[in-house]
Amino acid sequence: MSYGMYGYASVPVPSMFYVAGGYGQEHGPYPVQGLAHMAVTGTLRPDSMIRDAAGGNYFPAAQLPGLYSSRDWSVALVLSILLGCFGIDRFYLGQTGLGILKLITGGGFGIWWLIDVILIATRKQPDAEGRPLR
Repeated sequence: MSYGMYGYASVPVPSMFYVAGGYGQEHGPYPVQGLAHMAVTGTLRPDSMIRDAAGGNYFPAAQLPGLYSSRDWSVALVLSILLGCFGIDRFYLGQTGLGILKLITGGGFGIWWLIDVILIATRKQPDAEGRPLR
């Protein structure tokens, strides 16, 4: 992480291409859309280190704006386990209509609740914008 002039952590500046680094190797350059596809398919994790292709310091992929959801995976999992039968997990993910439907049906009579717990635990459930959870 780089630090700005006043000692605060600087937010990565959006660029056209990024390089992914891992295990002493660099891969890329990838456009932002390529990184977004890698995030959705699971080949790029939120803690994977990337940097601007023109140079610069590495930073976690989760810090690149728009690549991952602002919602946390662990919070969604806990909400799904404890309050999923009331649709709170769907409200948290920004899926209000499905949250209301899940609330009215009591978690789909328990079946929908169990399916959502499994989907969130296996990181297959995106947020309302289709982005993977952090």
